[in-house]
Amino acid sequence: MKKIIYLVLFAIGLSVHAQNDLPKQASEITPLLIGEKIPNVTLKSVENTDVNVLELIRKKRTVLVFYRGGWCPYCNVHLAALAEAEKELLDLGYQIIAISPDAPKSLKVTDEKEKLNYLLLSDSIGELAKAVGIAFEAPENYKPLITKGSDGMNTSFLPVPAVFILNTNGEIEFEHITPNFKNRISNDLLVAVAKSLKK
Repeated sequence: MKKIIYLVLFAIGLSVHAQNDLPKQASEITPLLIGEKIPNVTLKSVENTDVNVLELIRKKRTVLVFYRGGWCPYCNVHLAALAEAEKELLDLGYQIIAISPDAPKSLKVTDEKEKLNYLLLSDSIGELAKAVGIAFEAPENYKPLITKGSDGMNTSFLPVPAVFILNTNGEIEFEHITPNFKNRISNDLLVAVAKSLKK
């Protein structure tokens, strides 16, 4: 009987370990697809308050952006570019929500530095990035950066930069996912897609 219990516990342990395994490379991720729904999770705001993501999305169509952190120069350029497209997107009836593994206090630094008007949320343990399927194992040279940015909450993963356009049910209508973190969607393409989805 003891042997059976040990075998069951061993199998459970293997199963849990397998679920926690992350892809080793950005190119190996398996993201949610168009038509699938964003999972319901609660993240932290710049003020360190709980924010239910699906409740926000239910209010209006959403441009959901995942970025690596405020320490990433390519991400900061992308966030600033999004700010330039914000008025057009707002006029089309969208909201912008940007999510990273950064802790709330790191988000605040990014928010103030880039003078952003849209919402930044903290996914320091990677609950949403992993559920969406865009998290991968961070290379060793990034681990000090992500540990510092997340206030010690994240020591192991990075999200692949991604932009999703969601309807108010949280369903993905468009996605742009770039394993090469240096490449980001242009404002022209993003606005054009947002317009076409509104028709």
